[in-house]
Parts: sequence; structure tokens; C-alpha cells
Amino acid sequence: MTATRSWFPNTESIPIDPGVYRWYDEHDRILYVGKAKNLRSRLTSYFAKPEALHERTRRMVQTAVRIDWTIVKTEFEALQLEFTWIKQFNPPFNVQFRDDKSYPYLAISFEEEFPRVFSTRSRRPGKTKYFGPYTQAWAIRETIDGLLKVFPIRSCSKSTFDIAERSNRPCLLAEIGKCSAPCVGRISSDDHRQLANRFSSFVSGADTSYISSLREKMNEASELEQYELAAKFRDQINALEAVSAKSAVVFEDNTSADVYAVAMDGYTAAVNMFKVRDGRIRGAKGWVVDLELERSLPEIIEYTLQNSYSAEDDDFPREVIVQELPTDLTEIEQWLSNAKGSKLSIRVAMRGDKKSLLETALTNAEHSLRNAKLKRATDFTSRSVALSNLQDALGLEKAPLKIECFDVSHLAGTGIVASKVVFVDGRPQKDLYRRYSLASATDDTDAMNQVLSRRFKSMLEDDAKPDLIVVDGAGPQVTAASKAAISAGIHDLPIVGIAKRLEELWQPANPFPVILPRASDELYLVQHLRDEAHRFAIGHQRLKRKATIASILEEIPGLGPNRVRMLLKHFGSAVRVRQASVEELSDIPGIGSSLAQTIHNALEN
Repeated sequence: MTATRSWFPNTESIPIDPGVYRWYDEHDRILYVGKAKNLRSRLTSYFAKPEALHERTRRMVQTAVRIDWTIVKTEFEALQLEFTWIKQFNPPFNVQFRDDKSYPYLAISFEEEFPRVFSTRSRRPGKTKYFGPYTQAWAIRETIDGLLKVFPIRSCSKSTFDIAERSNRPCLLAEIGKCSAPCVGRISSDDHRQLANRFSSFVSGADTSYISSLREKMNEASELEQYELAAKFRDQINALEAVSAKSAVVFEDNTSADVYAVAMDGYTAAVNMFKVRDGRIRGAKGWVVDLELERSLPEIIEYTLQNSYSAEDDDFPREVIVQELPTDLTEIEQWLSNAKGSKLSIRVAMRGDKKSLLETALTNAEHSLRNAKLKRATDFTSRSVALSNLQDALGLEKAPLKIECFDVSHLAGTGIVASKVVFVDGRPQKDLYRRYSLASATDDTDAMNQVLSRRFKSMLEDDAKPDLIVVDGAGPQVTAASKAAISAGIHDLPIVGIAKRLEELWQPANPFPVILPRASDELYLVQHLRDEAHRFAIGHQRLKRKATIASILEEIPGLGPNRVRMLLKHFGSAVRVRQASVEELSDIPGIGSSLAQTIHNALEN
């Protein structure tokens, strides 16, 4: 047993009961909280050979120094305890939720003598009633503007109201009929509150009965030839119908449901939720999810539901619609039903309007995921903050406006390639990207030394020094990079390595890493650099493998360039061509069984 695994508990000491376990680091910080139906079975899965673990799981295991667990009676109790501890300790390797933006709400302040309607991005406890969240602030403004024509309640701030009350002069909204002017006594407190209640009732339920009442009054006024009054009622009807139309009916059966869709990509996932009440979409919301450990879609859905509801939330749906059922369906349904006080079901929509809305939610989630990844890369303020904070964290003399990042890639020690990506002002400068091919190298450290030696030589010739060099790796790679710089006569160039454990930054001759704040702009920038360099290196290696297999295929009698291209296009990659059976090869038009056998033998050898 290696030193990093010497503290692992004896397998026989781990119970086989349901429970919740916690991983701790050397500072007694909780790294991860998890639940298990069988603690022994779950925990021993972490004790496999490090190379058999997923990369992020391996980082957690290598960082931890101990585990403890708590046995519970049922899986449902494990679910509750896990959720409580995640909320309490916010462990870095658990799924982290952060809103991709602050959504606006329509609010009515019923605690005031004269309730006012307004837009807000925060919810506070009290008698204020909130509607939403809305996806756009302008949607709230349009809603308020339309309804004030029918329910002219106060919409001004307290200071504006006080000034009008002292001067006994109402504002412009009162003059154009969008405020009943309680500030100057044109309406009593009781009548104004009744207006506010009607406003609230219409927003919460799109109450069409009031539209019917107005239509009757309009017809009656028209019959009495009171055309101005009839026109007023007509305008109010149009305003209400315009607001009601914005809350489109998506389900015909007055369904009350929350629809969740998740889009995942590497380290990030995005969640989109549609809130449907009485068959109408009442709100939409999205989250960006930080993924530190590998997570399946059912697990992400489970954590999403845990973070979306609480016992204090009085707006539970009758059902929750998801792409896939959560990991612990029975326990999640029981927990939500207990919090709601009545039955709540979770199911996958398979057909009809609900499946259509789920697909729309997934489209929104995918869009949010793309936007979340692009937002920091294109936002000038975020990039400026990232560069400034990175300068402070690394103790640089100036902000690293030009950064070069290097990565090495190979396939079991063969086909060794490397990449250089360049970021200028925090953005990729793709015309400055470079690829390197290496004939041989003893290991990744030797390969990095070779690549950087070549780069530093050219750096001396063209005098185009970057402000910072980043290499993919920890101490050994940084040391190799530093030695290459010194050998080339470069002594004043900052060099750091980014490790794959907790995304630490390692500097030459420094035994302690720099740990950037989680979810910070500077950490995102460094991750973006590393991922871009890795992507570029992998792409180069694939091109080399593809070129190699193409040259092998072209040497086979009967295979010309057109058939080689057809083979690679059909199977999608050189690896898939190598893995193809004789039968799969012979299924391609123009390639018979004899030629397929020849191709298979050539690639196998």
C-alpha cells in the first residue's frame, strides 16, 4: 500500500449498512460528503488503483487524509443527512450551484398602507408578495405597464410618494391614468388595497373572469351610447389580454409541474427549469453547476431537486418532470412529498406537450451552458479582474497580458506531440498557436523540457517574450520548464504549472502551491488556458494518427485516396477504423469481403 493510501480503513471495519460518509483533508476540512446504500461497497470503490479512478476522483482521494461515516437506518435518512451536511459544510468536491444570473421578480408590498408594485432581484421575508422569476426585466415592465391601465395602484418609491404627499401634487402617472393617486387622497386605503388584490389575483392566476366582466360593461356602455366609457373598457380589456397572452398555455389540463433539463459538458453543467402552474408557464430559471467529481445525469438531477426545494417553500408543484429519474427516486419523492404535505411525483415525460416542453427546457439549458462558458471569455471586466488577481496571487511585477500555455500529449508513449496556446488580454489568440512533434522522450517531463527549449530558443531570436508561461503539470514539469529557460539564458520569465489535483499553481523553488479561490475569474482563466492547450494537443495527436493510418490504408492494393477518405468518414476516426471487424468493413459500398479482410489484416499488423 502506497503512502497516500496507508490511512485507508480496513475493509472489514466498514459497515455494510446505509450511511453518509465524509472525506477530510490535512486541515480537517470536509472535502466531500456522500451517501451509500452499502457503505463498504461504496467506499472500497475509492480504494482501487489510482490510475483506475476518474481523474477528479483521484485528485480527491490523493488530497484526503481520512474518512469517517455515520450509519443510518434507511436510505431516506441518508438522503436527508447528506443534503444537510452539504448545505452546512459546502464541500469543494460536491456539486456546487450558483445562479447564472439574478432573476427579476414582480413584487407587491402588501405590508405598506398603500401597497406598491415594483421589480426586484431579491426576495426578502415579510408580507411582500413575489411573482416569477421572470427571464427578462423588460417582461416585468411590460406586465406592470399593461396592468396599471386596469389596476392603477401605486408604483412609485417611498421618497417619491412622500414628496407628492407633502406637496399635494400627484405625479405624471396619475395624470395619464396609471395611478389612482393615494398620495393626494384620491382613493382610500381600503379601495387601493382592493385594487392591489385584483392586480395580484390577475398576475397569479391570469383571472379571465375579470376580462369577461369588463366586456359586459363595455357592451352595456355601448348600448347606452356611452362611447368614451366603452372605449375605456375596451382599452382595459386589450391591456389584460396582452398580459395574459404573454403567459401562454402549454398544458391544456391545468397541470402544476416543474420541468427540469440538464446539459453537461466536462467540468460544467447547466440546469433549466420551467415553472408551470394552471397549465401556464409562470417562470423560468437557470443554474450553472460546478462539477468537481464525475457525475451522471441522474445524480445531477437528484442534487438539482435537493437544491430547488425546502420545507419553507410553499409553492410545490404536483409533479416534477425530468430527463432521467434521479438516483434515489423513492427517497427523493418521499422527501418532497413530506415537505409539501401531500403527494408529489417525479417522472420522465415520454410524449405530448410535456415532452415538448422538456425538449425546450433542454434547448435552453444547452444555450445557457454555452453562454456560461463564453461569458467570462468575452467579458472585459471579468478578464481584467482575472489578470489583476492572477498578478497578485503569483506576485508578478505586472499583469500577465500575454500568457503562453504548453501541454504534452501521447498515446502510451508513442506519437508524442505538444501544443502552445496563447492568450492575449485574457482571450485566445489562435493565430499564435503552435504545434510540436517530438521524435522521442523518456517521459512527460523530458518532453516538456524539449518543447520549451525549442520555444525559448525562438524567443531569443524574435524577442517576443510573454508575461507568463503556464505548463500543464506540477513540480516536475515546472522544474523542467525552469531548467530549459535557464539553459537558454532566460532568467526573468515567470513560470507556473497547473496541477490536476485541486487546480493548484506551482512555481519554481516554491514547496507550497498557490490555490486560487474556487469559481473565481482567475481560476477560470487558468483552467481555460489548460483546457485549450489540452484540446489543441489532442487534436494534433489525432491528426497524426489519422495521417498515419491513412498512409497505411493507401498502401493497400485496391484502396485509393477516395476510399480511404470514405472509410475515415464512415467510422468517424482512425481508432474506429482500427477497431472495425471484417463484417463492418465489408458493409461499406465498394469494399467487398476480400478487400475488407486485407484491410483488417494490414491494420492489425
